[in-house]
Amino acid sequence: MAPSLPPQYEIRVLGPEHEEWARAICIQTNLFHSPLWPVVYPENKIRRAYQCFQNAHYLIKHQIDSGKSLGIFDKEYQYKRPESAAIGGKLYWDLDDENVTESELAEQMDFPLVSIAMAYDGIDELGIAQIGPLIVTLPLFGTVYQALEERDQRDPASWKPTARGQVLMRNATNTVRAHSGRGLMRLLAEEMMRRSAAEGYRGIQIESVSEAVQKVWSKPPTPFKGTIISQIHPTTYEEQTEEGEVVYPLRPANVNISKIWVGLRASD
Repeated sequence: MAPSLPPQYEIRVLGPEHEEWARAICIQTNLFHSPLWPVVYPENKIRRAYQCFQNAHYLIKHQIDSGKSLGIFDKEYQYKRPESAAIGGKLYWDLDDENVTESELAEQMDFPLVSIAMAYDGIDELGIAQIGPLIVTLPLFGTVYQALEERDQRDPASWKPTARGQVLMRNATNTVRAHSGRGLMRLLAEEMMRRSAAEGYRGIQIESVSEAVQKVWSKPPTPFKGTIISQIHPTTYEEQTEEGEVVYPLRPANVNISKIWVGLRASD
C-alpha cells in the first residue's frame, strides 16, 4: 500500500500569495542543500542566493499562475514571530544583509509551506528573455538544461503539446530541511501524477539533479510509466573552450542529472 500523507500536513494548489514563500524554499534548498549547486558554486552562497531569489520571480510566478503547482502545508506549524502568525506567515529575508548564515536564512522563513512541486502547462513555454537573468546568476543552470536537450533523441512531435491539457512541465521540487526525510517529495509527486492524469494530461516531463527525485519520477506507481530520456554525469560531462581545451564544468559534483518523462496513459 502506498504511504499516505500524515495528518499533520495537507496538499494545496499554490496561489499568488505563496509565490515569495515558494521562491525562498526553492532557492534556499537548491543553493545550500542540493547535491549539485552548492558543490559547483561553493563561494559567496548568501549573495548568490539573494541574486537567484530576485531573478527567479518570473520562473516561480509562471508556474503558480498556471494553477498546476502544488505545496504541502504544515497544519501544526509553530510561528517564530507573533507578526507572522497574525498574517499567516511571512518571509523576513533582508537582501542587503549578507552577514547572515544559511541557518539564519532558514529561521527567517516563518510560514507553514514546507514542500513544493512547481509545474506549468507545456503549451505555456518559458520566455527566454525573462529566464535570462536567472541563468546569468546561475550559468550552469543553462548548461544542464542545454546538455539534457542535446541528448534528447525523441522526435519533438512525439511528445510536445499542441494544445493545453496535454503535457505538464515540472520544474523545482524542494522540501525545507526541517521536514526532509519524511517522504513528502514522493507524496507530492505522486499526487501531481494522479491529478494530472485525472485532468487528461498524457505526460509529465521533469529535469532532476537529485538521485531521490530521479528514483521517484523514473519509477512511478502503476499505472504510470517513467522513462529516463537523457542523462549526464558531472564527472564525465565535458565541454571544449574556444582555445580547444577540454573542461569539466560540473565537477566535483557527483550526481546523475536526468530528464525524465512520465507517461500517464497506457499509450504514452
